[in-house]
Amino acid sequence: MTILQMVGAIGIAYGPASALFILTVANEPLRIIVMMSGMFFWLLSLLTSSLWWIIFTGLKDQPAFGLTFSVIFQELFRFLLFQILSKAEAGLQKFSQTEEERRQAGDDVSDNKKHEYAYVAGLGFGIMSGLFGLINVLDDSSGPGTVGLRGDNLDYLITSAFFTMIMILLHVMWNVVFYWGLQTQTRFMGIIAPVLVVLSHFLVSELTLLQASKYTVALPVAALNLIGMTMLAFTAAGGSLRSILAACSCKRSQYRL
Repeated sequence: MTILQMVGAIGIAYGPASALFILTVANEPLRIIVMMSGMFFWLLSLLTSSLWWIIFTGLKDQPAFGLTFSVIFQELFRFLLFQILSKAEAGLQKFSQTEEERRQAGDDVSDNKKHEYAYVAGLGFGIMSGLFGLINVLDDSSGPGTVGLRGDNLDYLITSAFFTMIMILLHVMWNVVFYWGLQTQTRFMGIIAPVLVVLSHFLVSELTLLQASKYTVALPVAALNLIGMTMLAFTAAGGSLRSILAACSCKRSQYRL
């Protein structure tokens, strides 16, 4: 039973991210490189958070302290990755184009490519975050014993799996909105979008500090956050009702990625 629980939790937590990887990333070597860059930069943020936690020994018993700075460092490294990709995206585009496409495009990087890099880097960020966020819970759930055996919340494992799934997808949306905000010509949105991403990240992360009895509140709030950020990311990437209809009718010439 414990193995079945663990397999089910893995499917819930990592199923959507795996589907995104297989359908949109796996066949494109350049996207794999960008995704691996996102995973690497998330690991750098984890390393920095760990060093910070070691230095301030007096606050090790305060989970909110470590969590708060972990979010700050993740957003800082998200910004650093944006800076690096911005400088490298012209070269990356040439690397993935044929000779004819290079002559037509010149040195300009299309908006589709910019959103593509943001999406793929965010997927890398999210997958690595999800792997580290749930691995200990999965290890405990594999046995011996089962969840709730000593009076603990029976829904802890399934809730953690859904929360991890939401967190992975949120990193994708956060990245798209964050990069769009930094690239937009509108100064107001250039400030609001990154700030909104940071505040959203803080809100969802701090929800994990709630006691087990309040998970029924934390999960819907995180899900609503995901819906809102998905709508914003969809609009930022140039999405519209027409593109949704084109996708549903499988007219690939009218939409991409």
